[in-house]
Amino acid sequence: MFDTVLIANRGEIACRVIRTVRDMGLRSVAVYSDADADAPHVALADTAVRLGPAVAAESYLNIDRVIAAALASGAGAIHPGYGFLSENATFARACEDAGIVFIGPPTDAIEGMGDKITARATVEARDVPTVPGISRPGLTDAELIAGVTGTDGGAGVEFPVLIKPSAGGGGKGMHVVASPDDLADTLVGARREAASSFGDDTLFIEHFVDTPRHIEVQVMADAHGNVVHLGERECSLQRRHQKVIEEAPSALLDEETRARIGEAACDAARSCGYRGAGTVEFIVSAKRPDLFFFMEMNTRLQVEHPVTELVTGLDLVELQIRVAQGEPLPVSQGDITLTGHAIEARVYAEDPSAGFLPTGGTVTSLRWPTAPGIRVDTGIRAGQVIGSDYDPMLAKVIASGHDRAEAIGRLDAALAGTLLSGLGSDAGEGTNIDFSRYLLADDAVRDGALDTGLLDRIVGDYSVPAMPAEALVVAALTLQDTARDSAHRSGRHGAWAAVDGWRAGADHAPFRSRVAVPGTGPSDLELSGTTDLTLSVRPVDPETTAPPAVMAQVLAVAADGEDTVRVLTVASGDGHPAASRRWTSRTVPDGAGQAVAVSGPDGTWVVRPLGLDRDAADAAGGEDDVLSPMPGTVVAVRVTDGDTVTAGQPLVVLEAMKMEHALTAAHDGIVHLSCATGDKVGAGTVLATVPAALPATVPA
Repeated sequence: MFDTVLIANRGEIACRVIRTVRDMGLRSVAVYSDADADAPHVALADTAVRLGPAVAAESYLNIDRVIAAALASGAGAIHPGYGFLSENATFARACEDAGIVFIGPPTDAIEGMGDKITARATVEARDVPTVPGISRPGLTDAELIAGVTGTDGGAGVEFPVLIKPSAGGGGKGMHVVASPDDLADTLVGARREAASSFGDDTLFIEHFVDTPRHIEVQVMADAHGNVVHLGERECSLQRRHQKVIEEAPSALLDEETRARIGEAACDAARSCGYRGAGTVEFIVSAKRPDLFFFMEMNTRLQVEHPVTELVTGLDLVELQIRVAQGEPLPVSQGDITLTGHAIEARVYAEDPSAGFLPTGGTVTSLRWPTAPGIRVDTGIRAGQVIGSDYDPMLAKVIASGHDRAEAIGRLDAALAGTLLSGLGSDAGEGTNIDFSRYLLADDAVRDGALDTGLLDRIVGDYSVPAMPAEALVVAALTLQDTARDSAHRSGRHGAWAAVDGWRAGADHAPFRSRVAVPGTGPSDLELSGTTDLTLSVRPVDPETTAPPAVMAQVLAVAADGEDTVRVLTVASGDGHPAASRRWTSRTVPDGAGQAVAVSGPDGTWVVRPLGLDRDAADAAGGEDDVLSPMPGTVVAVRVTDGDTVTAGQPLVVLEAMKMEHALTAAHDGIVHLSCATGDKVGAGTVLATVPAALPATVPA
């Protein structure tokens, strides 16, 4: 039916779809905004078409421009990926009107399942169990409140409840409400988020299941009446209803329940005449795993589809394309088996140590893991600018193994060796990589005792991991090597090429360098010795604590491509050497200079050399200033210039990477605004100032 496929998306999913398109012998067409002109998905495709400016509404979400790009490039089909237009019935219909195959379900299925209120009624007709709630279309906030509390004469809904937008997905606009007193205010924010994200502010409310687990089932259907499920995925590790780590299969379900929930998912697909790849999401009580309730159906490929591919051995994108070409499914339910275990971590541009605020910047260095059982789906490259126009997800690191423990171990090791710098002041600070390792190390996660509230319960104990002593020794050695090489390249020789402070008539002084130590701050390093080493660390800021002095022995040094491999031991507190461990290091770009990336079993860190006279930190606004923590758009101003405000009062609401963030007053005072609704602001921009209120004068 077609030999050319346009991928109406960007980033890692565009790259992933393009690879299968090319493997099938088809021609691929990429589309891009001005912000993505040099992005990897553009270079990977056979040809590419510009859509427009960076703003998604004028590029990736502009239906007319996407259709025009398909027609101009000769594409007979469009794969929407996920997000953007993937569940947009108007777009699917526009493809049909233009004679272009939409690689997705029929328009009626998108409309029926895209509206969660309609979806509940549709699947209930097939006896698929649903969560109790209020889901009539067109209800106002007052009517929703009356229905939930029972003041309209109905039975009401037991608290806590979950507010959900009828359109869209990805956790946007979803809020848990524990008390009726909080319902009205939360509905206001949920409607605004739903309207902003999906262009539809319709909401419904359902009971929030106690200790819920989020389990979803992958289904595939063709145009010949065949519907199969490809097993389930556990997606309970999530924040703000946004999945962080997913795995297949779930550790909760037994074989009987797995078969029942799979058949229920197939019934949900049959209820709407589904075709193609889809995911039926269920809520399951951790206390009663035999009970499950339909939540929604995502009428598209899911972010987490790789874990299903790894345990089934099937390429879901290939199946999508073959179904779109009119072929029957090449597998029946009896052919599908789940082998081993797979687990995936999403890599986000966000700072877990600062409340998961989105980050951004230029990717200065990048190294993805390569090891048995590891797959990386990514769409970024070194030198690429990560802005605030799109979702903050950068990549997915996926691991598979014979069992769950092996898969988790492989994923942890893969994340430990991932190098992605430039998005924060320290390695890991600009991404959630270290936080994902923190989750994987949690006892409940290791035991499979999951629920959707687990992440929120343990996040408060997370802190940026300190750089271990061995890694600091390796960094100092690499800095010493770099300084020596630089001296030789400059033409200096002998004593003039030394980097250890040599002077006539005196012993060699130690190598010294001032660096920014991740997790600690600016420190002075002093390295003595060649094989048996002594490293002392002194903090530049006397109020901070430096890592302890270290005695180490280098056992072996080797080269491995760009990396220098060192095996060393560090003396323990009782004087006995610890076990030797392998570390790698390399110099990486850092703005106008060079930094050192160190990787080992404990993680990856980037150490940045500083001038010997550089201050510990740059000032970033006065204590009375309310600063934008990241690039974004001001979507609401909650106060008027000159208002008297109190500590903790919301002042400005900022939207960045599809998330809203309320910025509050640090103390009581009179607010002076420096922004307005609709303003686009950069990180560190002063949005408001609240001078601290002076104490009242007491008469003598």
